[in-house]
Amino acid sequence: MSDGPRSAAIIGGGVIGSGWAARFLLHGWNVRFYDPNPQIADRLNQAIDRARDALSDLYDGDLPQPGSLTLCASLPEAVGGADWIQESTPERLELKKNVLAQIEASAPDSAIIGSSTSGFRPSQLQEGATHADRIIVAHPFNPVYLIPLVELVGGPDIIEKANPILTELGMKPLHVRKEIDAHIADRLLEAVWREALWLVHDDIATTEEIDDVIRYGFGLRWAQMGLFETYRIAGGREGMAQFLAQFGPALKWPWTKLMDVPDLDDALVEKIASQSDAQSGHHSIEELENIRDRNLVAIMKALATHDHGAGALLNQRNKR
Repeated sequence: MSDGPRSAAIIGGGVIGSGWAARFLLHGWNVRFYDPNPQIADRLNQAIDRARDALSDLYDGDLPQPGSLTLCASLPEAVGGADWIQESTPERLELKKNVLAQIEASAPDSAIIGSSTSGFRPSQLQEGATHADRIIVAHPFNPVYLIPLVELVGGPDIIEKANPILTELGMKPLHVRKEIDAHIADRLLEAVWREALWLVHDDIATTEEIDDVIRYGFGLRWAQMGLFETYRIAGGREGMAQFLAQFGPALKWPWTKLMDVPDLDDALVEKIASQSDAQSGHHSIEELENIRDRNLVAIMKALATHDHGAGALLNQRNKR
């Protein structure tokens, strides 16, 4: 790493790329940003403003002195001299491999090259790379500037180098030790998503009713205990073994359609879109983003009072 202020290059300025830029910038890194879209500056500035407001509410004391932000005219200009390079282009393998090849051609040998891919394995991204060992999956969650988790997939040496950097950014790096399509989190989300699509398709529930089940029900438990710890409690004093003995047989019942998915034909797309409009159309996307951020800050600060879950991570960051 360089001796002066550290530098991050963000390649791709969608929701995820802009979130990465805000996370690095507001933790004192200089950020060099490249996206060929000439309209991207507005989205980037909105993300940084939103992140500054949210992190100011979340953290104790003042934010670190922000780094400098440079919008670059080319990819080589962005990655030159960078300590960390984050690729956040659309989820198309050949596109990502092409962009990563361009990054490698101009990046310092010491740079960590992370990809925000939600589905591809690092071995797929590394095919044909000159220095494949420094390319890793660093998969974050929206909004990147607030959600702590980042899944890391790659060689143990480069992961060991990446861990302290992401921790200093207030994140929770999780080393996925064996690569698999879609890593861990998105595989779990995909299971819930498939079931939700079937429930709407079969007119069992609307989009709002499904969201209510999550936000008024198990989502509250998951936010602070996750899945297995929640079910351990459900087993009573005998714990997880009792829970599995009691509810394990239900796994053989035809409750799930996980191995199938409804055809997303025009009729189902229209049904989901119209229900979503009825549920949330009175808010703009910007308003929903602000609501989301305020709620995330409030939840994490509440968890911090009990030093649990994401709140414990927040307390560790504030102590640093």
